[in-house]
Amino acid sequence: MGNVLGDFFGKEPPPPMVLVPPLFDYPPLAARTRMLESSYDLLFGKLALKGLFQDYFEQARHFNTMIMLKPIDDPHVDLVATLSGPLDHKPEETMNGNAFFRWQSDVHDPHTFVDLFVSNSDPVLQTRACAYYPKYGFGAFGVFPLLLKQSRITSEDFGVMGLRYGSANLSIGATVMPFSVKDDLPRKAWLVMKMGSLTAGVQYEPEFGSKDGQKYKDVKNWSGAIGYGVGSGSPLSPSFNFGLELSRSNQFIASFYQHVVVQRRVKNPLEENQIVGITNYIDFGFELQSRLDRFDDTKSSDDESNSNSVPDPKNISDSTFQVAASWQANKNCLLKGKVGPLSSSLAFAFKSWWKPSFTFSISAVRDHVFGNTAYGFGIRVENIRQASYERADPNFVMLTPTKEHLAQGIAWEAGKRPMLESNINAGNFDGIPMELRPLRKIL
Repeated sequence: MGNVLGDFFGKEPPPPMVLVPPLFDYPPLAARTRMLESSYDLLFGKLALKGLFQDYFEQARHFNTMIMLKPIDDPHVDLVATLSGPLDHKPEETMNGNAFFRWQSDVHDPHTFVDLFVSNSDPVLQTRACAYYPKYGFGAFGVFPLLLKQSRITSEDFGVMGLRYGSANLSIGATVMPFSVKDDLPRKAWLVMKMGSLTAGVQYEPEFGSKDGQKYKDVKNWSGAIGYGVGSGSPLSPSFNFGLELSRSNQFIASFYQHVVVQRRVKNPLEENQIVGITNYIDFGFELQSRLDRFDDTKSSDDESNSNSVPDPKNISDSTFQVAASWQANKNCLLKGKVGPLSSSLAFAFKSWWKPSFTFSISAVRDHVFGNTAYGFGIRVENIRQASYERADPNFVMLTPTKEHLAQGIAWEAGKRPMLESNINAGNFDGIPMELRPLRKIL
C-alpha cells in the first residue's frame, strides 16, 4: 500500500531492508572477567563452546534465577545476583545464592575493574581486581578470598596474583600465590601466539613432582594446543574455529565451533513494507575428549603435599563427546540442543527486550542411562548489556556487494543509514552498536 501511494505521488519508494536482531548474550558475561583467566583457557574456541554447551541448559529438576542490574545514575557499577536450587526441595539439597557488586573504570572497557563477591558457600566473601593498560599491553590482577566457612586448606584459599601482557598476536602471563605457605612458583604460566589464522599455545601447571626441577620436567604438568580460526569476531560475520589440544600428556581434545549468519525472507504485518527479510544466527559445536592412558592416582606423599588441586574429573572418565547447535530465529526466540553419550538436552528461551530485559527458558534433559526425562527452568532479568534492532541492505548476507551496491547504500541517507556487508568484511564497524562489534583485539 505504501509503495502504491509513493508511485501515485511521484515519490520513490524506500529501498528494501533486512532486520538485524541483537544476539541473546553478546558480549558474553565471561568476557567481562577474561583478564582474570589464562588466555590459554579461553582461546581455541573454548569461550564460545562453553556458552554453546552450557547457556540456558538448566540442570534437571532445578531452577536458576539471575538478576543483572545497572543503576541509571552511575553506569560504572552493576550488580549480578543468582539463586538456584531444586524444584522439589529435599533436606539433603540446599539453595545456592551469590552476588557480584562490580565497578569498572571505563563503561566500554571491562578490563579494568574491581568486584566484591558474596555467597552462602565458600568463599563467603571474596574480592577480585584487574588493571589493564591497553596502550602498553600490560595488566595485573588478583583474586583474594576474605572470609571462609572452613579453615584455609588449599593454596588458592590464600589468594592468587598475576601479571600478563597481551597484544593482537601474543599473550603471555603467570600467576603466583604470594601468601601461601607452599613454594609453588609459578602457580600457572602460559604463552599463546597467533600467526595469521593459526594460534598455538602452551600452559604450565605444576601439580606433579616433589621439587621444582622435577615439576618443570614432568610432562603431566604441561598442556599444548593449536587452533585454526577465521572471522572478524563480530556476530554479524560468520566465523569458524577448530582446535586440537593435548592436556597433561594423557588427554586428547578435538573441537570445532562455527557461527553462521543467514538471511531468510519474511512477511511481517507489524513492519513496514520495505522490510523483506531478517537475519538469523546459527551456531554449531563439537568436542571430543579421548583418553591416552589411564589416570595414575598413585602419588607419593611428597606429591600429595605439593599438589595444589584435585585433578580435573574429565581426566578420570573415559573418552566422551558432545555435539550442540543453536538457532536464534529473531530477537525473541532461541532454540538449542545438545547430544552426548549419557544424556541429551533441548532448550528454548524467550527474551523480551524491555528495560530491563526479561528472559524465560525451559530445558528438557533425557537421561540415556535410566531412560527418563526431566525439566529445568531459568529466569533472567538484565539491563547491563544494551541492544538495538538494526537494519541492513538486502545484500547484507546473501550477496557479495559490488560498487553499485555501495553507491546505492550511500544514497540511502534519508533517515538512518543501514549497515552494509562491505563495511563488516572490511573491518569497518563505525556506526555499528557496541554490542555488535567484535571484542577488542587482545589475544
